[in-house]
Amino acid sequence: MSKIYLETIIKADIQTVFDLSRDIDLHQKSTFKTGEKAIEGRTSGLIELGETVIWRAKHLGFYQTHTSKITEMENPNKFTDVMLKGRFKSFKHQHIFKQEGRNTIMIDILEFESPFGIIGKLFNRFFLKNYMKNFLLTRNQLIKTTAENSDN
Repeated sequence: MSKIYLETIIKADIQTVFDLSRDIDLHQKSTFKTGEKAIEGRTSGLIELGETVIWRAKHLGFYQTHTSKITEMENPNKFTDVMLKGRFKSFKHQHIFKQEGRNTIMIDILEFESPFGIIGKLFNRFFLKNYMKNFLLTRNQLIKTTAENSDN
């Protein structure tokens, strides 16, 4: 299993960052390179506890769908999404938020595993982990820019 841990410091209040992180429309803007689109379930606005979303995107040259469900939410401190259906053997993304003075520390903990045994492990190690990290960094930069430029 691969694990990615990222911390992003954002000059905004925790509620703003929490809400932007679960905003389907903002997520779609951050994934313009892959054309990621919410096609079923919650397709716009703020995703809530127990809701699902089915994403369709072109990753690594192939169109794929990924069904996620919000399985845990403690507003504005954390939420977790897990894959119900998709290309991964397993996929869990924890979003954690901590207020420190005027800043919010946004923490991503992404754990995933590819299918295909040893070939999947090698693919994770040499390619997919870095691909997923860059995917998150792009998303996080848009959240940071949006939060720091909002009037909230």
